[in-house]
Amino acid sequence: MSLEKKMNKVVIIVGPTAVGKTRLAIRLAKRINGEIVSADSRYIYRGMDIGSAKPSIAEREGVPHHMIDIAAPDETWSLAQYFEVSRQKIDEILARRHVPIIVGGTGQYIRAMTEGWTVPALEPDPALRKVLDDWAREIGPLELFRKLEVVDREACTFIDASNVRRTIRALEVIFSTGKKFSTLRTKNKPENEFWIVGLTLPRSKLYANVDQRIEEMFNIGLVEEVKNLLLKGCDDTLPSMSAIGYREVAQYLKGKISIDEVKILMRRNTRKFIRRQANWFKPDDPSIHWYSVEEDPLDEIVRDIHEKFLINPDTK
Repeated sequence: MSLEKKMNKVVIIVGPTAVGKTRLAIRLAKRINGEIVSADSRYIYRGMDIGSAKPSIAEREGVPHHMIDIAAPDETWSLAQYFEVSRQKIDEILARRHVPIIVGGTGQYIRAMTEGWTVPALEPDPALRKVLDDWAREIGPLELFRKLEVVDREACTFIDASNVRRTIRALEVIFSTGKKFSTLRTKNKPENEFWIVGLTLPRSKLYANVDQRIEEMFNIGLVEEVKNLLLKGCDDTLPSMSAIGYREVAQYLKGKISIDEVKILMRRNTRKFIRRQANWFKPDDPSIHWYSVEEDPLDEIVRDIHEKFLINPDTK
């Protein structure tokens, strides 16, 4: 049997926010001897648990989890950093002869893995970044994106116009190197084989899940969580605080909006985010194997993974 071929396989679970990726991933890990690697850009931050819908220690139910609580909220993690550390975790899991299960809704993280991106690892320039941050606040996210479009139209094909942090990073790289950001991000053959599981739910039910989740966040202490972060010096302009819920609650704590307005904004912004996620994970993408979660798809997913992916190469 070719051990190298057998131990080179990675399962990925994608889908929109509130579809149930985390819960299914934990159950799947128990069935296929897996360990979970988060591909959620908010899970990396310590102390940001409720607003990010991070699974608690109890919810993880003894399944090893990686790429969670590895950075302080005032740290800025680039795509290159995430890719380097997650790549190491995947290799370690495979060395244990376990199955890495990548879980998350951050499309850029997933595509970096599956398409073999080589990401510029340029060190951040704090002074330049502050200038760009100030510029973004002055002209707004969309206008900043248009500035990027002028100097690097190709970069705008893989950066979301509403993702200010990524727009700023692209401009930072361009101004620091004198080269287009898009030319520095190359693709190579991925080191692993991937089986991508996509989870779906009718949009109306998904939105109902979102509304219920938001109410639960407030019931279990979202306001207190944001208050503690602000008391620790985490300004609401930090990249980590751009996660839906944190900046809105910070505005409430500053007396600028009401709790009802916070919830309205969170619902509206989450719906927008779900629509953006659909651009990363398209229903007609042949690399994604889609399953409806209206009825529990776990048995079907396990069967497909074992029969079509985790196959002993000598028995094909």
